[in-house]
Amino acid sequence: MSRTEQLDPWAVRAKKHYSIREIYSITRDAVGTARHVARLRRERGEQYTERIMLAVTEVNGCALCAYGHTRFALEAGLSPAEVRDLLGGVATNSPDDELPAIAFAQHYAETRGHPEPHAWDHLVQIYGEREALGVLGAVRMIMWGNALGIPLSSLLDRLRGRPHPGSSLGYETGTLAGSSLAVPLALAHAALSVSQRDSSRGR
Repeated sequence: MSRTEQLDPWAVRAKKHYSIREIYSITRDAVGTARHVARLRRERGEQYTERIMLAVTEVNGCALCAYGHTRFALEAGLSPAEVRDLLGGVATNSPDDELPAIAFAQHYAETRGHPEPHAWDHLVQIYGEREALGVLGAVRMIMWGNALGIPLSSLLDRLRGRPHPGSSLGYETGTLAGSSLAVPLALAHAALSVSQRDSSRGR
Protein backbone atom coordinates (compact mmCIF):
# COMPACT_ATOMS: atom_id res chain seq x y z
CA MET A 1 0.00 0.00 0.00
CA SER A 2 1.43 3.42 -0.97
CA ARG A 3 1.71 6.36 1.39
CA THR A 4 -0.94 8.20 -0.63
CA GLU A 5 -3.39 5.33 -0.19
CA GLN A 6 -2.72 5.20 3.57
CA LEU A 7 -3.63 8.87 3.81
CA ASP A 8 -6.85 8.17 1.86
CA PRO A 9 -7.45 11.67 0.45
CA TRP A 10 -10.46 10.31 -1.45
CA ALA A 11 -12.24 10.16 1.90
CA VAL A 12 -12.42 13.98 1.85
CA ARG A 13 -15.96 15.29 1.40
CA ALA A 14 -17.12 18.72 0.26
CA LYS A 15 -17.59 21.24 3.05
CA LYS A 16 -18.43 24.13 0.73
CA HIS A 17 -20.21 24.44 -2.60
CA TYR A 18 -19.50 27.45 -4.81
CA SER A 19 -21.94 29.11 -7.18
CA ILE A 20 -21.15 29.98 -10.80
CA ARG A 21 -20.89 33.64 -9.78
CA GLU A 22 -18.37 32.73 -7.08
CA ILE A 23 -16.39 30.54 -9.47
CA TYR A 24 -16.19 33.48 -11.87
CA SER A 25 -14.76 35.72 -9.15
CA ILE A 26 -12.43 33.02 -7.84
CA THR A 27 -11.08 32.40 -11.35
CA ARG A 28 -10.53 36.11 -11.97
CA ASP A 29 -8.75 36.55 -8.64
CA ALA A 30 -6.55 33.48 -9.15
CA VAL A 31 -5.32 34.67 -12.53
CA GLY A 32 -4.74 38.17 -11.18
CA THR A 33 -2.16 36.94 -8.65
CA ALA A 34 -0.91 33.83 -10.45
CA ARG A 35 2.47 35.36 -11.27
CA HIS A 36 3.33 35.51 -7.57
CA VAL A 37 2.95 31.74 -7.06
CA ALA A 38 5.96 30.75 -9.17
CA ARG A 39 8.10 33.25 -7.29
CA LEU A 40 6.93 31.85 -3.94
CA ARG A 41 7.81 28.32 -5.04
CA ARG A 42 11.20 29.48 -6.26
CA GLU A 43 12.09 31.56 -3.20
CA ARG A 44 10.48 29.57 -0.38
CA GLY A 45 10.22 26.09 -1.87
CA GLU A 46 7.58 23.53 -2.74
CA GLN A 47 6.91 22.44 0.83
CA TYR A 48 5.73 25.90 1.90
CA THR A 49 3.38 26.18 -1.07
CA GLU A 50 1.97 22.68 -0.58
CA ARG A 51 1.22 23.34 3.08
CA ILE A 52 -0.83 26.36 2.05
CA MET A 53 -2.68 24.41 -0.61
CA LEU A 54 -3.46 21.49 1.70
CA ALA A 55 -4.75 23.91 4.34
CA VAL A 56 -7.18 25.52 1.88
CA THR A 57 -8.24 22.15 0.51
CA GLU A 58 -9.11 20.94 4.01
CA VAL A 59 -11.40 23.89 4.61
CA ASN A 60 -13.21 23.50 1.28
CA GLY A 61 -13.19 19.71 1.14
CA CYS A 62 -12.11 18.82 -2.40
CA ALA A 63 -11.21 15.15 -2.81
CA LEU A 64 -9.51 15.60 -6.20
CA CYS A 65 -7.31 18.39 -4.88
CA ALA A 66 -6.60 16.46 -1.68
CA TYR A 67 -5.42 13.50 -3.74
CA GLY A 68 -3.27 15.57 -6.09
CA HIS A 69 -1.69 17.76 -3.45
CA THR A 70 -1.09 14.84 -1.12
CA ARG A 71 1.09 13.37 -3.85
CA PHE A 72 2.80 16.71 -4.54
CA ALA A 73 3.41 17.30 -0.83
CA LEU A 74 4.91 13.86 -0.28
CA GLU A 75 7.12 14.30 -3.33
CA ALA A 76 8.23 17.68 -1.96
CA GLY A 77 9.33 15.98 1.24
CA LEU A 78 6.47 16.50 3.70
CA SER A 79 5.94 13.57 6.05
CA PRO A 80 2.75 11.51 5.78
CA ALA A 81 1.94 12.56 9.36
CA GLU A 82 2.11 16.26 8.49
CA VAL A 83 0.01 15.80 5.36
CA ARG A 84 -2.58 13.88 7.36
CA ASP A 85 -2.64 16.62 9.99
CA LEU A 86 -3.07 19.40 7.41
CA LEU A 87 -5.94 17.50 5.78
CA GLY A 88 -7.44 17.29 9.26
CA GLY A 89 -7.16 21.04 9.83
CA VAL A 90 -4.15 20.79 12.16
CA ALA A 91 -0.76 22.43 11.55
CA THR A 92 1.13 21.44 14.70
CA ASN A 93 3.77 19.57 12.67
CA SER A 94 4.39 22.52 10.32
CA PRO A 95 7.28 25.00 10.75
CA ASP A 96 6.51 27.82 13.16
CA ASP A 97 7.47 30.53 10.67
CA GLU A 98 4.85 29.22 8.21
CA LEU A 99 1.94 29.06 10.66
CA PRO A 100 0.71 32.63 9.99
CA ALA A 101 0.56 31.86 6.25
CA ILE A 102 -1.35 28.64 6.92
CA ALA A 103 -3.75 30.47 9.25
CA PHE A 104 -4.38 33.13 6.60
CA ALA A 105 -5.00 30.41 4.00
CA GLN A 106 -7.58 28.76 6.25
CA HIS A 107 -9.26 32.11 7.00
CA TYR A 108 -9.39 33.01 3.30
CA ALA A 109 -11.15 29.74 2.49
CA GLU A 110 -13.46 29.95 5.51
CA THR A 111 -14.64 33.38 4.35
CA ARG A 112 -15.11 32.11 0.77
CA GLY A 113 -12.43 34.43 -0.58
CA HIS A 114 -13.42 37.51 1.43
CA PRO A 115 -10.89 37.74 4.26
CA GLU A 116 -11.06 40.44 6.90
CA PRO A 117 -8.81 43.41 6.04
CA HIS A 118 -6.89 42.98 9.29
CA ALA A 119 -5.98 39.41 8.28
CA TRP A 120 -4.25 40.67 5.14
CA ASP A 121 -2.60 43.52 7.04
CA HIS A 122 -1.28 41.05 9.61
CA LEU A 123 0.12 38.82 6.86
CA VAL A 124 1.95 41.75 5.26
CA GLN A 125 3.26 42.86 8.64
CA ILE A 126 4.77 39.45 9.29
CA TYR A 127 6.16 38.56 5.85
CA GLY A 128 6.33 41.83 3.93
CA GLU A 129 4.24 42.57 0.85
CA ARG A 130 6.36 40.52 -1.57
CA GLU A 131 5.98 37.22 0.27
CA ALA A 132 2.41 37.99 1.34
CA LEU A 133 1.46 38.33 -2.33
CA GLY A 134 3.01 34.93 -2.96
CA VAL A 135 0.92 33.41 -0.18
CA LEU A 136 -2.20 35.12 -1.53
CA GLY A 137 -1.44 33.85 -5.02
CA ALA A 138 -1.06 30.27 -3.78
CA VAL A 139 -4.27 30.51 -1.76
CA ARG A 140 -6.24 31.87 -4.71
CA MET A 141 -4.84 29.27 -7.08
CA ILE A 142 -5.94 26.35 -4.92
CA MET A 143 -9.29 28.05 -4.23
CA TRP A 144 -9.82 27.94 -7.99
CA GLY A 145 -8.88 24.28 -8.10
CA ASN A 146 -11.17 23.50 -5.16
CA ALA A 147 -14.15 25.41 -6.54
CA LEU A 148 -14.01 23.42 -9.77
CA GLY A 149 -12.82 20.18 -8.21
CA ILE A 150 -15.60 19.86 -5.63
CA PRO A 151 -18.46 19.26 -8.12
CA LEU A 152 -16.22 17.04 -10.25
CA SER A 153 -15.15 14.97 -7.21
CA SER A 154 -18.77 14.57 -6.17
CA LEU A 155 -19.85 13.56 -9.67
CA LEU A 156 -17.06 10.99 -10.00
CA ASP A 157 -17.99 9.42 -6.67
CA ARG A 158 -21.67 9.48 -7.66
CA LEU A 159 -20.80 7.49 -10.79
CA ARG A 160 -19.00 5.01 -8.53
CA GLY A 161 -22.16 4.61 -6.47
CA ARG A 162 -20.95 6.78 -3.56
CA PRO A 163 -22.93 10.05 -3.73
CA HIS A 164 -21.71 12.78 -1.40
CA PRO A 165 -24.02 14.02 1.36
CA GLY A 166 -25.20 17.57 0.68
CA SER A 167 -24.57 17.31 -3.06
CA SER A 168 -26.89 16.53 -5.95
CA LEU A 169 -26.61 15.49 -9.56
CA GLY A 170 -28.14 18.81 -10.59
CA TYR A 171 -25.54 20.79 -8.66
CA GLU A 172 -22.64 18.73 -9.98
CA THR A 173 -23.59 18.75 -13.65
CA GLY A 174 -25.02 22.27 -13.59
CA THR A 175 -21.95 23.77 -11.93
CA LEU A 176 -19.55 22.01 -14.27
CA ALA A 177 -21.58 23.04 -17.34
CA GLY A 178 -21.92 26.62 -16.12
CA SER A 179 -18.23 26.79 -15.29
CA SER A 180 -17.34 25.81 -18.84
CA LEU A 181 -18.87 29.14 -19.87
CA ALA A 182 -17.95 31.26 -16.86
CA VAL A 183 -14.27 30.31 -16.59
CA PRO A 184 -13.22 31.45 -20.12
CA LEU A 185 -15.00 34.77 -19.54
CA ALA A 186 -13.31 35.19 -16.16
CA LEU A 187 -9.91 34.36 -17.70
CA ALA A 188 -10.44 37.02 -20.35
CA HIS A 189 -11.60 39.51 -17.72
CA ALA A 190 -8.51 38.83 -15.60
CA ALA A 191 -6.12 39.04 -18.55
CA LEU A 192 -7.61 42.38 -19.56
CA SER A 193 -7.32 43.72 -16.01
CA VAL A 194 -3.67 42.64 -15.77
CA SER A 195 -2.91 44.21 -19.15
CA GLN A 196 -4.55 47.50 -18.17
CA ARG A 197 -2.72 47.56 -14.85
CA ASP A 198 0.65 46.91 -16.51
CA SER A 199 -0.06 49.58 -19.12
CA SER A 200 -0.92 52.16 -16.47
CA ARG A 201 2.32 51.41 -14.63
CA GLY A 202 4.30 51.95 -17.81
CA ARG A 203 2.99 55.46 -18.38
